[in-house]
Amino acid sequence: MSMKRSKEHTGLLPFPRMNWGGRRKGAGPKPKGDKAGVSHRSRAALASRFPVHVTTRLMRGLPSLRSQGVYGVLCAAFAKGCERNGFRLVHYSVQGNHLHMIVEATDRAGLSRGLQGLLVRIARALNRLWRRVGKVFSDRYHDHILRTPREVRHALAYVLNNARRHGVRLA
Repeated sequence: MSMKRSKEHTGLLPFPRMNWGGRRKGAGPKPKGDKAGVSHRSRAALASRFPVHVTTRLMRGLPSLRSQGVYGVLCAAFAKGCERNGFRLVHYSVQGNHLHMIVEATDRAGLSRGLQGLLVRIARALNRLWRRVGKVFSDRYHDHILRTPREVRHALAYVLNNARRHGVRLA
């Protein structure tokens, strides 16, 4: 049995002329998720006399941090990881999909290590509670160094009154 090959017409595909190489608009890694998140630029130096307002957000699709049983797990994680090697958690506010914290640290490395340990502890506890594995926090933490007494007062008022701002009634 002989198989004859039919000649197919192979034409040239019209490709538009592109300028390849070099720097171009939109090049480079794209932000993940809906929001670009926290920049990966180096963070500002931190002196031990300044407290820091830290915010971290949960991944989409996870249960609310204000749901049944979650607050107790968070309090236990806060109690165990609140004071470690030059890091101290002073105040916190638990919202549905994010956490606000006022922390103190001796320097930038102490802040980074302390938050890393605390957030890992929280993520493991939440994954255990929710019987899941995977990422809990969507991005890097956002921090704001509080350099003046007025900034400290405003940050404390914001963190401690955050539930009221979002219309949550505390029992």
